[in-house]
Parts: sequence; C-alpha cells; structure tokens
Amino acid sequence: MIRNFFLFVFIFLLTFASYADEVVSRIDIMGNGIVSDATIVSKIKIRAGQTYNENIINTDVKNLYATGFFETVEAQKKEEIGELVIVFQVKEKAVLKKIVIEGARFIRPRNILDEIDIAEGSFVDEYKMRETVRKIKGLYDNKGFSQATVSYDLKPREEKNEVEVTITINEQGLLKVRKVTVTGNESMRTKHIFKVMKTRKAWLFNRGIFKEDILRDDKKRIVDFYKIKGFSDVSLEVDVDLQPKGVYLTVKISEGRCYYVGEITVIGNEIISTDEIIEVMKLKADSIFSDQAVYADSSQIREAYVDKGYIFSQVEPLSFFNPQTEKVDISFNISENEIAYIEDIEIKGNTKTKDKVIRRELKVYPGDKFDGKSVRRSKEKLENTGFFEEIRLSTEPGDESNNIDLIVDVKEAKTGYISFGGGYSSIDEFIGFVEIRQRNFDFRNWSTFTGAGQDLSMTMSLGTLTDKYQLSFTNPWIFDRPISFGFDAYKRGHKQDENVGYAYDQTVTGGTLRLGKEFNDYINIGAAYRFETVEISDVVDDASQALKDESGITDLSSGILTGSLDTRDSVFSPLKGIYVTNMLQLTGGPFGGDRDFTKYFGRVSLYVPAINKSVIELRMRTGFADPFSDTSKVPLYERFFAGGASSIRGYRERKVGPIDPGTKDPIGGEALFIGNLEYTYPLADFLKVASFYDTGNVWEKNSDFLTGGDLKSSIGLGIRVKTPIGPISVDYGWPLNLEPGEEEKEGRFHFNVSRAF
Repeated sequence: MIRNFFLFVFIFLLTFASYADEVVSRIDIMGNGIVSDATIVSKIKIRAGQTYNENIINTDVKNLYATGFFETVEAQKKEEIGELVIVFQVKEKAVLKKIVIEGARFIRPRNILDEIDIAEGSFVDEYKMRETVRKIKGLYDNKGFSQATVSYDLKPREEKNEVEVTITINEQGLLKVRKVTVTGNESMRTKHIFKVMKTRKAWLFNRGIFKEDILRDDKKRIVDFYKIKGFSDVSLEVDVDLQPKGVYLTVKISEGRCYYVGEITVIGNEIISTDEIIEVMKLKADSIFSDQAVYADSSQIREAYVDKGYIFSQVEPLSFFNPQTEKVDISFNISENEIAYIEDIEIKGNTKTKDKVIRRELKVYPGDKFDGKSVRRSKEKLENTGFFEEIRLSTEPGDESNNIDLIVDVKEAKTGYISFGGGYSSIDEFIGFVEIRQRNFDFRNWSTFTGAGQDLSMTMSLGTLTDKYQLSFTNPWIFDRPISFGFDAYKRGHKQDENVGYAYDQTVTGGTLRLGKEFNDYINIGAAYRFETVEISDVVDDASQALKDESGITDLSSGILTGSLDTRDSVFSPLKGIYVTNMLQLTGGPFGGDRDFTKYFGRVSLYVPAINKSVIELRMRTGFADPFSDTSKVPLYERFFAGGASSIRGYRERKVGPIDPGTKDPIGGEALFIGNLEYTYPLADFLKVASFYDTGNVWEKNSDFLTGGDLKSSIGLGIRVKTPIGPISVDYGWPLNLEPGEEEKEGRFHFNVSRAF
C-alpha cells in the first residue's frame, strides 16, 4: 500500500515537471475567414515563448467568445517534432448581409434602422436580434401602436456564411381613446380629474392615442391629486375595453375619507421659537392633511435652520390619526445640532473664468458662519453674470466636526460670439446687423482674451430707416474692488419717416465715459460724462417753424448720475423682485456745449410670481426735462416720446403726446408718464404668451404733468418666442382712446426681433 502511494507521487511529480517546463513554440489560428489572425491574436494573452498555462488559455477562449464574432471557440494543445503548438479552432458567426423591413408604413424603415443596434456587415447575434425586436416594438408603442407585433426571420445564403434578416411588422392601426368615464368621484369634479390626466378622448384638436405607459402614469397622477386634497386612502382601478372602434376607459375611484390637521407640536427647538417655525409652515390646524404638505413644511423648517447656520439640523415629521378628534396630529421633532462654519471654498469646473471672478460674486467667505440666504444669493449673482450654464453649490465635511467646505461647481457657458442676421421691427423696419461680443473678456489674456469678467462688444447695424455703429467696454471690477469702469463710442442715425414719427433726418455721434460703485447686493450708484454731436437735416417742407429751428449741428456736453436698486432673482428671466433705476442728467452749464437743460428719468418694475412660473410685471416710467440759462426749449431729440412697441402699444410709434400742427408729426414733450401691467405665461421653454394693459402720455410742459391728465390707454395680447437668432415678440394692442391727430381707433401689431433674451 505504501509502495503504491510513493509510486503515484513519483509519477505525478514527473508529469508536473514535464509540463512545468513546457514552452509554447507557436500559435495557430484555424477556421476564420472574415476575422483576421491579427485581430484574434490581439484578443488573447498567450504568446509564443511563454510557459504553457492552461488557466490563461481558458481565459483566452472566454475573451474570444466575448467578441461576439464566433459561434464556437476551441483551444487544442499539440506537439509537433518537439514543439508545443496551441491551436485555436474557431467557427465564425454568420454575417448579416442584408436587412429587409416589411410592413412598416407609419414609421419609415430608415428611421427604424437609425434606432436599432444591428447593421449590414455585422455578425448575427441572437441577443441583439431580440433586442432589436424590443426596440422596434417600443418605437411603435410610443407612437400609439400598442397592438403592433414585430418578428424576424433569418435566411442563410447559399455557399456563403451569410444570412439575410427579414423584420416583419404588423402595425394593426392606431388605438384611439373614444371615451373616458370616471366613477366614484363624489368629492372631486370630473373635469378636474380630466385635467390631471394626459390620456384624453380623441377629437378635433386631440389625436387621443392610447398608450399604456401614459395610462399608468395617469393612475399615479390621480392618486397624487387626491392625496394632496387630503384623501390619503384613495385607490382606483381602470377598466380598458378594446372595441373595433377604439378604446373605452372607465376610471373607478374609491375616495375614502378626507383627513384634516389636528394638533401641531414642535419638539427640540431652542434656537428658533415655535411661533417662528409655525409661521414658515403652510399647514395649520384644521387645514387639509397630506403627506406632501408635511414633508414640504419639514423642508421649510430645515431651510429656516440652514439660513441661521445650522446646516447639520434634522427635522423628523411624525403624523398619527387621533381617534378622539378624528384628525391627524403632527409632531415635528427637531435636532438642531451645532452651528456650521465655512472652513474653505473650493471652485471647480472653471477652465476659462478666473477663480477671483467667481469668488467676488460670493456673499460668504472662509471663516464665516454658514448662511443659507447668502449662499442662495451667491448662486443668483453667479447666474446673473451669464458666464455659466450650470451652477451647483454643495458642502463637504471640513477638518473640524462643525466645519464644512463650500464647493462651487460650475459648467461654463459660451460667452463670446459673432452674430449676424436680419430682422424687422415696427420702429426700424428692415434691419441687418453684425455683432462681435465677449461677455467674459480679459484684455490681459492674449491667448484667448477670456476669463476676467469684462464685457466688450462691437456692433454694426444697417436698416431701411436706421444705422448704428457702436463700441462698448465695461470692467465691472477695477483694482479688485466693486467699482466699474466703461466707455461707449457710437454713431447712429435715423431717416425721416412719418410712420414712425420722424419728420427729419437725425445723426448722432458721440461717446460716454462711465464709473459705477456697487454698495451691496442690490444698490449701485454711477456717474458718467457724455459728449454728442447731433445733426438734424432734411426737415419736411410743411413743418412748423419750431421744428425747422432744430435744423443744424449741435454739441451736447452732459454729466450724468445714476442709481439703481435690483432685488430680482434673475436679470434674464425674473420671477420675483423689484428693479428701480434713476437717471439725472445735466447738459450744458458747467459742462459747456450748445444747449442747457436738466433731465430726469426713472423706472420701477415689480415682478410678482404666479402659477406655473408665470409672472405679473407692473412697470412705471416717469421723466422730466427742463431748459435753463439761454436755452428756451429742450431740444427735440432730447424730449420724451411715447407710443409703440416699447411704451404704449396699440398706438403708432412716438404718436402719443404733442404733435406738430403742420405735419401732424410728434414733437415730444418735457414730461412723461407710462404705466404697464403685463402677465406672461410660459407654454414651453421657448414660448410665452402675454396679456397687457398700457397707459400714459407725454406733456409739452412739466406743469402740464400735474394738471393735464388725459392718459392714453390700451389693452392687448402678445407672444414671446426664443429663437437661435434672438427673441421675437409680437403684440397686438387695441387703443382705448383716440390717437392724437386721428379720428378713429385702430388696433395695431407690434413686431420686434432683438439679440438678447
């Protein structure tokens, strides 16, 4: 027995020793006709000159299977005249030579081919074929062909390892919803339930295509709708009746009872009083109870703590039915924890914009107590720069238990562009423009000229009535302080045209130097000096003498003071806030020039959020101008005008206010008031509808402003479309009063294309 054991061990060791020293002399590939030897060798790890290792070869077989090229793969070990040869014997899968799609009528075959993962010239893979069937079925389901069937058939070609696949589709027609019936809804009106659903009955303005996935979502939407209304026990079923004419749906609702809020208690709060917490909550005693409202109030309480620096605070809501009162009592258990401090601020994602450009917009600093309001305001200010597509603010633990790092992660937007195009407006008529602008300019960065947050623009526009050339530059932070410096150089002109209120040609050439100071997040004060040369020519023959006296060349030298208050949440598309601007201009006097007058212009815009991100805007504008010294009248080109697309819609451009008695053209006035009330509702990201009420007037003298009255008003509707070339606005205004010089009222369209949204 012992002798046999030692004999076995001896043979095993002898065999192991003989294989341990075996070295692979050659690798042969057999059976491949399409896949090259080089491709196969690149997928395996065994090489000639290496020691034979069966584990490596087994792995190589698996790797070759994983390529999807082969139906079978075998590895054999052969000895030839003292050499060890590894032979990989493969059998290639059939090649998909042709794809034929039959029965596709509603969806084009080429559109189907774009969506599937198989292609002519690839190897046939059963998994991919099944996946292809699934994707095509999904395409038809999304189009409403839920009864469509998809199958495939593989046909081998003679004498070649090739196949032709035929995909057969039986569309079976669209399933349309013919009727939707709702039962069991005792507390909710049927029309309100229909409004929640996206599955609608087919009619003239709705195709009413039946889709099972949409119906599943509708069931969830109805349940959520009921729960928000206090019916926490609601349940429903939907019966689907397929008939030759279409689908008939019956929504069966079991409402259950409506729950109301009982006693509300707050536990664990010391920093914020219970009264303050209840003040930020929407739920009150005897209001309708819903889980969504409870968690919404939990978030509001948590936000109140975050605003005070308690970022580690936790709010746990508990609700339970009180059988005695038959109401739901709610308890908010608060763990205030420690106040948090900002240890460091890390900037990520900016490849062009300098860190300091981002940091200067932040209202929090390392070492500060965390302040939720300041963090949110910081994000708003970064968004208002227009430099970034996305801004994400998050926190990470700091080195100490009550410290956090604020992470500012940005995705930069394209801030430089060259744009050109054409358009039409009711003021300028046809116009073409070219603009070069970099909103994140850096004159020190000679490689890309970007990154410092400066604004440089060059504009040229030529139109039927107007032309304009302008170069502008603004640096919002000089000497690393919130002091702005900028300049404008321009030349603009307008030809005479009675339809837009110009009875003369006007050319203005000039420039402006600007300084501004940002005092806090909302207030800016500025000063500027402006010099202009104004030329008035080609005054119409039948103009009054007062209008003809304006002809000639005049130099205007002005000092300007400005002030603004801006609490809007966004400068691009505000939903809430207030915007106030004031401008006081002194022309002549100590500044010299040919005319002496003062001018004031103010604007107030109030934005009030409404449902579904719609906005109510109340806008008021006032202006006063007054000559002094040797100037008896404010120059025509410095007076106020109203009427048209940008002021009081429904009236012709500049036609509200005093008119020339001879030409009936507007001559403007020294006092202005315009009020606009506009409601804007978004239909899509690029489309908004608007309704408005405009009122106002222009008076010849300032004294007439207090005694003149006689406001001109209008109402109307409009649309706002965001396009690649710029926003387009179309308004139709109907005047409620007669236009000066006209004998009857007439509504008007106002059309405008601009280059900023």
